[in-house]
Amino acid sequence: MIHINLLAVERDRAPRRAALPSVNGVVVGAILILGATVVVIAWWFLSLRQHSARLDEQLAQAEAETRQVRSVLEKVQTFEARKALLQQRVSLIEQLRKGQGTPVHLLDEISKSLPERLWLTELTQGGAEVTMSGMTDSLTALSDFVANLEATQWFRKPVEIVDSHVQPDPGSGDLIRFQIKAQFVEPKAPAKPGARGAKGSS
Repeated sequence: MIHINLLAVERDRAPRRAALPSVNGVVVGAILILGATVVVIAWWFLSLRQHSARLDEQLAQAEAETRQVRSVLEKVQTFEARKALLQQRVSLIEQLRKGQGTPVHLLDEISKSLPERLWLTELTQGGAEVTMSGMTDSLTALSDFVANLEATQWFRKPVEIVDSHVQPDPGSGDLIRFQIKAQFVEPKAPAKPGARGAKGSS
């Protein structure tokens, strides 16, 4: 009669069955770790993508603001250029207005100072110096012309006779050709009435 010991076989199989659950646990754990890693990577990727989108928006906004600032700066520069041009024009107009008064007064005072039988043939001005050339039939008229110029207070004393000589004229007799120089100055403004009294009373 043959005896088979089944207990020994079962004892040999038992450890093999017990090893299977441990292998399955490692696989499950690896799968879970892999899944968690995938989830973390996906979340990190999405976070980076959102952060990149925000940076793109901020960059676009900064570029738009830069364009606006450039536009404002260009307008300011244009305004400053126009302002400088207008200031130059205003100053030029003021200079012209100031310069208009001098020739008018100069010609007015000279014309008032001309005596009879004396006429001017040339008048030049260089700064404050005025040179006048002309002719007359008498030294008395020339002397009166010089005295009249000095009396206007628009010419600094003395008014100088640079040259005078007789020029024969067959038609009207001898004429005296002359040249004089004078310094044209604006007379000082008269003191306001009551200014001296106010100073003495203080």
